[in-house]
Amino acid sequence: MEAKKLFLRIISIGAALIIISGGYVINKAFTGNTKFEQEEVFVYVPTDSKYEDVKKILAPYIENQSKIDWVASKRNYDSNVKSGKFLLKKGMSSFSIVRALRLNTPVKLAFNNQEKVQDLFVRIASQIEPDTTKLNEIFTNDTFLQENGLNKDNVMSFFIPNSYEFYWNISPEEFAEKLTKEYKRFWNDSRLAKAKALNLTPAQVYTLASIVHKETAKADERPKVAGVYLNRLKKNMPLQADPTVIFALKQKSNDWSLVVKRVMHNDLIVNSPYNTYKNTGLPPGPIFMPDVSAIDAVLNPEKHNYLYFCASVEKFGYHEFATDYNAHLKVAAKYADWVKKQNYKR
Repeated sequence: MEAKKLFLRIISIGAALIIISGGYVINKAFTGNTKFEQEEVFVYVPTDSKYEDVKKILAPYIENQSKIDWVASKRNYDSNVKSGKFLLKKGMSSFSIVRALRLNTPVKLAFNNQEKVQDLFVRIASQIEPDTTKLNEIFTNDTFLQENGLNKDNVMSFFIPNSYEFYWNISPEEFAEKLTKEYKRFWNDSRLAKAKALNLTPAQVYTLASIVHKETAKADERPKVAGVYLNRLKKNMPLQADPTVIFALKQKSNDWSLVVKRVMHNDLIVNSPYNTYKNTGLPPGPIFMPDVSAIDAVLNPEKHNYLYFCASVEKFGYHEFATDYNAHLKVAAKYADWVKKQNYKR
């Protein structure tokens, strides 16, 4: 009888210890341990981070760090830190947080509407770990440029505007490799054949597309505008594209915030290889990152005999086209009268 009582007492004590131990584990690992009000936050753990670095990164979001430490130790995270972008959700337990720190979240990287390549690097660096210095080194070194038939003036033509998916902590080398694959995928046999038929390289197509994009925001008009410039190139006529003059003015003044609503006669004498009023042929590189629609407009231009175009005052956003200079002057005069009535100072 006494033995039975002793056995039951031992069982009771064991059960109590299990309950206490279980409660301890639950408190440490499975109760909420966040202190942010948003439903979700992302934390970024740089490459080669140590656990002490992670603790500093988590500090603004965690209620009780000792609980994280306990779980991290039990799950060997403290000796096996992962770099990347990680999603934390409001009310997460310590166990869930440590698990989340092993689930690298892809970044949907997008870039478009950039005027110069350095701005592009800033845009990209704001979305992935490599900084502008590393991006500049990887994309403007002589080896990379030579392998891709580019130079520092036209290197932006390597970047096809689109949305891409990468991991935040991708290395500069991996990033360049993946973009190279995207570049080659874009410049497929069909597009390369069309560029060759125009006697243009992909970089030259991109440069002309940047002008076409700036000349008209109307995607359906871009093949027609592209046709005008290709006609001019065939005749060795200056492109006389106002957007190139604006680019030249910005570059010369180093004021990229400069707003030029109207190109004046005195602007046309700016000394720059980008001034297509003074120079024949294409400028050294793109003046803007064109949409794919503008690139394809150059590759699939409308076939016509137009050599001139001017903004329409009857169909705003579009242009009126002419085959001879006298007809163009009539349209230009109509537009000049309209502009004068708007009282534009520039």
